[in-house]
Amino acid sequence: MRDGGQVLRFTHLLVKNWRSFLKADVELRGRAFLAGPSAVGKSNLLDAFSFLHELASPGAGFQEAVRRRGGVPKLRCLAARQDSDLGLLVHVGGEQKPVEWEYELHFNQEEGQPRPVIRRERLSRGGEEIFVRPDESDEADQERLTATFLEQGSLRKELRAFAAFLETVRYIHLVPQLMRAPDRSAGACHDPFGAEIIERIAATPEKSQHARLGWILEALQAAVPRLMQLEARRDAHGRPHLRALYEHWRPHGAWQSEDQFADGTLRLIGILWAAIEESGPLLIEEPEISLHPEIVRLIPRMLARLARRTGRQLILSTHSLDLLCGEGVGTDEILLLNPGGESTSVRAALDLKQAADLLDRGVADTAADSQMALFGE
Repeated sequence: MRDGGQVLRFTHLLVKNWRSFLKADVELRGRAFLAGPSAVGKSNLLDAFSFLHELASPGAGFQEAVRRRGGVPKLRCLAARQDSDLGLLVHVGGEQKPVEWEYELHFNQEEGQPRPVIRRERLSRGGEEIFVRPDESDEADQERLTATFLEQGSLRKELRAFAAFLETVRYIHLVPQLMRAPDRSAGACHDPFGAEIIERIAATPEKSQHARLGWILEALQAAVPRLMQLEARRDAHGRPHLRALYEHWRPHGAWQSEDQFADGTLRLIGILWAAIEESGPLLIEEPEISLHPEIVRLIPRMLARLARRTGRQLILSTHSLDLLCGEGVGTDEILLLNPGGESTSVRAALDLKQAADLLDRGVADTAADSQMALFGE
C-alpha cells in the first residue's frame, strides 16, 4: 500500500505481556527473518501483526480477535505479574518517513468481567495525535471500551487510511495437501493455508497472470533449471489447476500438474505468488519446509527479486540456518528469538555465528527433550 508516494510497512514493533514475550522491542526493515529453535515463539510474534490486521478487518474486530486466540488468559504471557495489561505499539512508514503512523493499544480483562476492555488506545500521524482513549465519551459510556476506535463507525479520513493499511496484512503457512484438494476454493478467501491460492492465480486477469507466472518462472529456474514453463488453467469442470513444463528426453518436454509437484515445489510457488500478488506486509511461516538445503539458500534471492516489483514487506519465521545463509541476507535483517527462564527475548543478530549457535542449541535441546520422553529420565 502506498501513502504519499512511499510504500508503507511496519518499521517498529513493541509488544508487552504478549504470549511468549514479557517484552519485545524490535526495529523492522523491508524484510525480516525471525529466527530461533522450535516452540520459541516465532509464530506468536507474527501473530501480533495478524492481530492488528483483524482489528481493522470486516467480520473480525477486537472482541473476535481476542476470542479466536482463546481469550486474554491464553494471550497473556505467563511471566506477567503486577502489570498484566497486554500491549502493542507499532510504527508504520516508509523509507522517507519511518514513523508516519504510530498506533498503541493496551487491553485486559479483570476477573468477573464478561469481555476484555481497552485500557489505552492512541493513534498519531506525523507526530500529531489523531485520538487518545479513554476520552470523555468513553468515560460516559464504558461499553465503548469493548471496541477499538479503528472498528467504530464514522471514521475520519486519516483513521480510514491507517485501517486500510492494516487490512493489507496477509499471513501464510501453506499446506500442499490443501492446495491440491479438489474443493480447495469453496468458500475460502485469503485462506492462510492456501486452500484457494490456485483459484486466485487462475482468476487473475490473463495479462497480469502471465506476467506474474513469468516472473516466478525466472526466479524458480535458479533452483529448478529444467523448469521451462508455468501456467494456470481450468479443467472441463471449471476447477483451477497449475501445471509446469519440464525439460525432458522427449523433444517437447513433459507436463506435470500440481498433484504431481513435490510438496516443497508447490509450496514455494504459492509463496512466490503471494509475494507479488499484493503490496501489504506478508507474514510467511517457515518457507524452507520440504525443500533441499541448496534450494533453501536460494529462497531469499527469489523473494527479493519478486518483492522489488511491489515493494512488499516480508516477515518470515525460520529455524533454518541455510535460509539465513542465503545470498543477500544481511545480519540487520535477522532477529534472534532466544528462550529464557520465563519468556522469550528478541534481539538483532550481530553475525551469523550467533544465529548458528542459537539454532544448534535449539536442536540439541529438542533432542534432549525427546530422549527424556523416550526413556523417562
